[in-house]
Amino acid sequence: MKKIILDCDPGMDDSMAIVMAAKSPDLQLMAVTTVNGNYPVDVTCVNARKTLELLERTDIPVARGLAKPIIRDCPKDPFTHGTDGQAENHLPAPAMPLSELDAVDLMIKIIKENPNEVYIISTAPMSNIALAMIKAPEIKEMIPAIYAISGSFGLNKYAFLNATGDTPQSEWNVYVDPEAADLVYNSGVKLVALGLDVATHFDVDFSDDDLKKMEESDKKEAKFLLNAIHFIRNRGFDAYCTVIDCMAVAYAIDPTLVETMEAHVGVETKDGLTLGMTVIDRRHHFVWEHLPLIQVGCKADCGRFLKLLLELVLK
Repeated sequence: MKKIILDCDPGMDDSMAIVMAAKSPDLQLMAVTTVNGNYPVDVTCVNARKTLELLERTDIPVARGLAKPIIRDCPKDPFTHGTDGQAENHLPAPAMPLSELDAVDLMIKIIKENPNEVYIISTAPMSNIALAMIKAPEIKEMIPAIYAISGSFGLNKYAFLNATGDTPQSEWNVYVDPEAADLVYNSGVKLVALGLDVATHFDVDFSDDDLKKMEESDKKEAKFLLNAIHFIRNRGFDAYCTVIDCMAVAYAIDPTLVETMEAHVGVETKDGLTLGMTVIDRRHHFVWEHLPLIQVGCKADCGRFLKLLLELVLK
Protein backbone atom coordinates (compact mmCIF):
# COMPACT_ATOMS: atom_id res chain seq x y z
CA MET A 1 0.00 0.00 0.00
CA LYS A 2 1.44 3.35 -1.08
CA LYS A 3 1.42 6.15 1.51
CA ILE A 4 0.36 9.51 0.10
CA ILE A 5 -0.32 13.12 1.01
CA LEU A 6 -2.88 14.79 -1.26
CA ASP A 7 -2.15 18.51 -1.62
CA CYS A 8 -5.19 20.09 -3.25
CA ASP A 9 -7.53 23.06 -3.72
CA PRO A 10 -11.10 21.65 -3.90
CA GLY A 11 -12.68 22.32 -6.52
CA MET A 12 -14.98 19.62 -7.80
CA ASP A 13 -12.19 17.63 -9.48
CA ASP A 14 -10.00 17.84 -6.36
CA SER A 15 -13.01 16.61 -4.38
CA MET A 16 -13.24 13.59 -6.67
CA ALA A 17 -9.49 13.06 -6.28
CA ILE A 18 -10.05 12.87 -2.52
CA VAL A 19 -12.79 10.30 -3.13
CA MET A 20 -10.46 8.15 -5.24
CA ALA A 21 -7.54 8.42 -2.82
CA ALA A 22 -9.62 7.69 0.27
CA LYS A 23 -11.42 4.70 -1.27
CA SER A 24 -8.51 3.02 -3.04
CA PRO A 25 -7.27 -0.15 -1.34
CA ASP A 26 -3.87 0.53 -2.90
CA LEU A 27 -3.34 3.88 -1.20
CA GLN A 28 -3.01 5.01 2.41
CA LEU A 29 -4.13 8.63 2.54
CA MET A 30 -2.05 10.07 5.36
CA ALA A 31 -3.40 13.63 5.09
CA VAL A 32 -5.18 16.11 2.87
CA THR A 33 -3.44 19.47 2.74
CA THR A 34 -5.22 22.43 1.21
CA VAL A 35 -4.04 25.60 -0.49
CA ASN A 36 -5.28 28.67 -2.34
CA GLY A 37 -5.97 27.86 -5.98
CA ASN A 38 -9.37 27.17 -7.51
CA TYR A 39 -10.82 29.01 -4.49
CA PRO A 40 -9.42 30.81 -1.43
CA VAL A 41 -7.93 28.46 1.14
CA ASP A 42 -10.77 29.16 3.57
CA VAL A 43 -13.07 27.51 1.02
CA THR A 44 -10.74 24.70 -0.03
CA CYS A 45 -10.12 23.51 3.53
CA VAL A 46 -13.87 23.43 4.14
CA ASN A 47 -14.54 21.52 0.92
CA ALA A 48 -11.87 18.94 1.72
CA ARG A 49 -13.53 18.22 5.06
CA LYS A 50 -16.99 18.13 3.48
CA THR A 51 -15.75 15.46 1.09
CA LEU A 52 -14.17 13.32 3.80
CA GLU A 53 -17.33 13.56 5.89
CA LEU A 54 -19.33 12.48 2.83
CA LEU A 55 -17.12 9.37 2.79
CA GLU A 56 -17.24 8.97 6.59
CA ARG A 57 -13.43 9.22 6.66
CA THR A 58 -12.93 11.78 9.39
CA ASP A 59 -9.88 9.81 10.52
CA ILE A 60 -7.87 11.48 7.74
CA PRO A 61 -6.48 14.85 8.90
CA VAL A 62 -7.06 18.00 6.87
CA ALA A 63 -4.63 20.89 7.21
CA ARG A 64 -5.01 24.49 6.03
CA GLY A 65 -2.16 25.75 3.89
CA LEU A 66 -1.05 28.95 2.20
CA ALA A 67 -3.63 31.61 1.50
CA LYS A 68 -1.63 33.07 -1.41
CA PRO A 69 1.27 32.21 -3.70
CA ILE A 70 4.71 32.39 -2.11
CA ILE A 71 5.53 35.70 -3.84
CA ARG A 72 2.56 36.88 -5.92
CA ASP A 73 -0.98 37.98 -5.27
CA CYS A 74 -3.80 35.54 -5.95
CA PRO A 75 -5.14 35.58 -9.51
CA LYS A 76 -8.84 35.08 -10.08
CA ASP A 77 -9.80 31.82 -11.75
CA PRO A 78 -11.85 32.54 -14.92
CA PHE A 79 -13.40 29.07 -14.56
CA THR A 80 -16.02 28.40 -11.88
CA HIS A 81 -16.76 25.30 -9.85
CA GLY A 82 -20.02 26.84 -8.64
CA THR A 83 -20.94 29.02 -5.68
CA ASP A 84 -19.86 26.28 -3.26
CA GLY A 85 -16.75 25.28 -5.19
CA GLN A 86 -18.24 21.80 -5.61
CA ALA A 87 -20.51 22.09 -8.64
CA GLU A 88 -23.50 23.23 -6.59
CA ASN A 89 -23.64 20.00 -4.59
CA HIS A 90 -23.94 22.09 -1.40
CA LEU A 91 -22.73 19.45 1.03
CA PRO A 92 -23.37 20.05 4.75
CA ALA A 93 -20.94 22.25 6.64
CA PRO A 94 -18.21 20.05 8.12
CA ALA A 95 -18.04 19.21 11.80
CA MET A 96 -14.55 17.68 11.79
CA PRO A 97 -11.84 20.07 12.97
CA LEU A 98 -8.78 21.12 11.01
CA SER A 99 -5.43 19.70 12.00
CA GLU A 100 -3.67 21.65 14.73
CA LEU A 101 -0.66 21.82 12.38
CA ASP A 102 -0.80 23.89 9.23
CA ALA A 103 -0.34 22.15 5.88
CA VAL A 104 3.38 22.84 5.58
CA ASP A 105 4.25 21.60 9.07
CA LEU A 106 1.99 18.56 8.77
CA MET A 107 3.59 17.66 5.45
CA ILE A 108 7.08 17.95 6.96
CA LYS A 109 6.08 15.92 10.04
CA ILE A 110 4.57 13.04 8.05
CA ILE A 111 7.49 12.84 5.63
CA LYS A 112 10.08 12.84 8.44
CA GLU A 113 8.17 10.17 10.35
CA ASN A 114 7.98 8.01 7.20
CA PRO A 115 11.20 8.69 5.27
CA ASN A 116 11.23 7.49 1.66
CA GLU A 117 7.67 6.17 2.00
CA VAL A 118 5.31 9.09 1.44
CA TYR A 119 4.46 10.17 -2.09
CA ILE A 120 2.96 13.62 -2.65
CA ILE A 121 0.04 13.93 -5.02
CA SER A 122 -0.22 17.56 -6.10
CA THR A 123 -3.47 18.72 -7.72
CA ALA A 124 -3.08 22.41 -6.91
CA PRO A 125 -0.57 25.24 -7.04
CA MET A 126 2.66 23.99 -5.44
CA SER A 127 2.87 26.73 -2.79
CA ASN A 128 2.64 24.36 0.21
CA ILE A 129 5.16 21.91 -1.23
CA ALA A 130 7.63 24.65 -2.13
CA LEU A 131 7.43 26.25 1.31
CA ALA A 132 7.90 22.86 2.98
CA MET A 133 11.08 22.38 0.93
CA ILE A 134 12.29 25.86 1.89
CA LYS A 135 11.51 25.36 5.59
CA ALA A 136 12.91 21.80 5.81
CA PRO A 137 15.15 21.19 2.78
CA GLU A 138 16.16 17.82 4.18
CA ILE A 139 12.77 16.37 3.24
CA LYS A 140 13.71 16.53 -0.44
CA GLU A 141 15.86 13.43 0.12
CA MET A 142 12.94 11.67 1.83
CA ILE A 143 10.23 12.03 -0.87
CA PRO A 144 10.23 9.10 -3.33
CA ALA A 145 8.20 11.04 -5.93
CA ILE A 146 5.67 13.77 -6.58
CA TYR A 147 2.77 13.04 -8.94
CA ALA A 148 1.30 16.33 -10.10
CA ILE A 149 -1.40 17.74 -12.30
CA SER A 150 0.99 20.33 -13.60
CA GLY A 151 1.91 22.02 -16.83
CA SER A 152 1.02 21.94 -20.48
CA PHE A 153 3.66 20.59 -22.82
CA GLY A 154 2.30 20.90 -26.35
CA LEU A 155 2.42 17.17 -27.07
CA ASN A 156 -1.06 17.15 -28.63
CA LYS A 157 -3.90 19.54 -29.42
CA TYR A 158 -5.43 19.22 -25.95
CA ALA A 159 -2.38 20.77 -24.30
CA PHE A 160 -3.27 24.27 -25.44
CA LEU A 161 -6.84 23.83 -26.69
CA ASN A 162 -7.90 23.24 -23.09
CA ALA A 163 -5.41 25.60 -21.43
CA THR A 164 -6.64 26.38 -17.91
CA GLY A 165 -4.30 29.20 -16.90
CA ASP A 166 -5.02 32.83 -17.64
CA THR A 167 -2.31 33.15 -20.30
CA PRO A 168 -2.80 31.49 -23.70
CA GLN A 169 -0.65 28.40 -23.12
CA SER A 170 -0.49 27.90 -19.37
CA GLU A 171 -1.98 25.42 -16.92
CA TRP A 172 -3.76 26.82 -13.87
CA ASN A 173 -1.74 25.18 -11.09
CA VAL A 174 1.55 26.46 -12.50
CA TYR A 175 0.11 29.83 -13.53
CA VAL A 176 -1.13 30.62 -10.00
CA ASP A 177 2.28 30.15 -8.40
CA PRO A 178 5.00 29.77 -11.05
CA GLU A 179 7.79 30.48 -8.56
CA ALA A 180 6.62 27.57 -6.38
CA ALA A 181 6.42 25.28 -9.40
CA ASP A 182 9.89 26.35 -10.51
CA LEU A 183 11.29 25.52 -7.08
CA VAL A 184 9.66 22.07 -6.99
CA TYR A 185 10.63 21.27 -10.59
CA ASN A 186 14.24 22.11 -9.66
CA SER A 187 14.20 20.34 -6.29
CA GLY A 188 15.75 17.09 -7.47
CA VAL A 189 12.74 15.11 -6.25
CA LYS A 190 11.38 12.77 -8.90
CA LEU A 191 8.50 14.64 -10.52
CA VAL A 192 5.86 13.11 -12.78
CA ALA A 193 4.00 16.02 -14.37
CA LEU A 194 0.66 15.01 -15.82
CA GLY A 195 -0.15 18.04 -17.91
CA LEU A 196 -3.18 19.10 -19.87
CA ASP A 197 -1.91 16.90 -22.70
CA VAL A 198 -3.31 13.88 -20.80
CA ALA A 199 -5.48 15.34 -18.03
CA THR A 200 -7.96 17.31 -20.17
CA HIS A 201 -8.47 14.83 -23.00
CA PHE A 202 -11.93 14.76 -24.62
CA ASP A 203 -11.82 10.95 -24.44
CA VAL A 204 -12.24 11.31 -20.67
CA ASP A 205 -16.01 11.25 -20.91
CA PHE A 206 -18.89 9.31 -19.42
CA SER A 207 -21.27 7.08 -21.36
CA ASP A 208 -25.01 6.87 -20.81
CA ASP A 209 -24.36 3.54 -19.12
CA ASP A 210 -21.89 5.20 -16.75
CA LEU A 211 -24.44 7.86 -15.86
CA LYS A 212 -27.10 5.20 -15.29
CA LYS A 213 -24.81 3.33 -12.88
CA MET A 214 -24.28 6.55 -10.92
CA GLU A 215 -28.01 7.27 -10.90
CA GLU A 216 -28.76 3.79 -9.55
CA SER A 217 -26.01 3.86 -6.93
CA ASP A 218 -26.76 4.56 -3.28
CA LYS A 219 -23.29 6.09 -2.84
CA LYS A 220 -23.29 9.80 -2.01
CA GLU A 221 -20.05 10.25 -3.91
CA ALA A 222 -21.69 8.83 -7.05
CA LYS A 223 -24.46 11.41 -6.73
CA PHE A 224 -21.81 14.10 -6.22
CA LEU A 225 -20.05 13.18 -9.46
CA LEU A 226 -23.32 12.87 -11.39
CA ASN A 227 -24.40 16.35 -10.25
CA ALA A 228 -20.99 17.73 -11.21
CA ILE A 229 -21.25 16.23 -14.71
CA HIS A 230 -24.69 17.80 -15.22
CA PHE A 231 -23.44 21.12 -13.82
CA ILE A 232 -20.47 21.28 -16.17
CA ARG A 233 -22.35 20.14 -19.27
CA ASN A 234 -25.07 22.70 -18.66
CA ARG A 235 -22.35 25.37 -18.80
CA GLY A 236 -21.08 24.15 -22.17
CA PHE A 237 -17.98 22.33 -20.91
CA ASP A 238 -17.08 18.67 -21.25
CA ALA A 239 -17.26 16.08 -18.49
CA TYR A 240 -13.49 15.69 -18.21
CA CYS A 241 -13.55 18.94 -16.19
CA THR A 242 -15.09 17.06 -13.26
CA VAL A 243 -12.22 14.59 -12.90
CA ILE A 244 -9.03 16.31 -14.13
CA ASP A 245 -7.24 15.89 -10.81
CA CYS A 246 -8.22 12.23 -10.54
CA MET A 247 -5.57 11.41 -13.15
CA ALA A 248 -2.78 11.98 -10.61
CA VAL A 249 -4.44 9.69 -8.06
CA ALA A 250 -5.01 7.07 -10.74
CA TYR A 251 -1.32 7.25 -11.67
CA ALA A 252 -0.36 6.68 -8.04
CA ILE A 253 -2.55 3.57 -8.04
CA ASP A 254 -1.46 2.26 -11.46
CA PRO A 255 1.44 4.01 -13.25
CA THR A 256 0.79 1.94 -16.40
CA LEU A 257 -2.27 4.13 -17.05
CA VAL A 258 -0.05 6.95 -18.32
CA GLU A 259 2.93 6.70 -20.64
CA THR A 260 5.63 9.19 -19.69
CA MET A 261 8.83 10.49 -21.21
CA GLU A 262 11.87 12.14 -19.70
CA ALA A 263 12.34 15.78 -20.67
CA HIS A 264 14.09 18.99 -19.69
CA VAL A 265 11.41 21.48 -18.65
CA GLY A 266 11.55 25.08 -17.47
CA VAL A 267 8.84 27.17 -15.82
CA GLU A 268 8.36 30.73 -17.06
CA THR A 269 8.16 33.10 -14.09
CA LYS A 270 8.30 36.40 -15.99
CA ASP A 271 5.09 38.40 -16.29
CA GLY A 272 3.48 38.68 -19.68
CA LEU A 273 2.23 36.51 -22.50
CA THR A 274 4.02 33.34 -21.38
CA LEU A 275 3.74 33.55 -17.57
CA GLY A 276 3.25 30.06 -16.16
CA MET A 277 4.22 28.20 -19.31
CA THR A 278 6.08 24.92 -18.85
CA VAL A 279 8.60 25.01 -21.68
CA ILE A 280 9.87 21.62 -22.82
CA ASP A 281 13.18 21.41 -24.68
CA ARG A 282 12.81 18.54 -27.18
CA ARG A 283 15.61 19.60 -29.51
CA HIS A 284 17.90 16.99 -30.99
CA HIS A 285 20.91 19.28 -30.51
CA PHE A 286 21.80 22.19 -28.18
CA VAL A 287 19.36 21.14 -25.45
CA TRP A 288 19.36 23.37 -22.36
CA GLU A 289 20.54 20.65 -20.02
CA HIS A 290 20.51 23.02 -17.05
CA LEU A 291 16.70 22.79 -17.11
CA PRO A 292 15.35 20.23 -14.63
CA LEU A 293 14.84 16.71 -15.95
CA ILE A 294 11.34 15.43 -15.13
CA GLN A 295 8.85 12.82 -16.29
CA VAL A 296 6.09 14.22 -18.52
CA GLY A 297 2.81 12.45 -19.24
CA CYS A 298 2.47 12.00 -23.00
CA LYS A 299 -0.29 9.42 -23.47
CA ALA A 300 -3.05 8.11 -21.18
CA ASP A 301 -5.28 5.07 -21.39
CA CYS A 302 -8.48 7.06 -20.89
CA GLY A 303 -10.71 3.99 -20.99
CA ARG A 304 -8.88 2.20 -18.18
CA PHE A 305 -8.66 5.43 -16.22
CA LEU A 306 -12.43 5.91 -16.33
CA LYS A 307 -13.01 2.24 -15.46
CA LEU A 308 -10.81 2.56 -12.35
CA LEU A 309 -12.46 5.85 -11.36
CA LEU A 310 -15.99 4.46 -11.64
CA GLU A 311 -15.10 1.27 -9.80
CA LEU A 312 -13.85 3.31 -6.85
CA VAL A 313 -16.75 5.77 -6.92
CA LEU A 314 -19.31 2.95 -6.94
CA LYS A 315 -17.34 0.74 -4.49
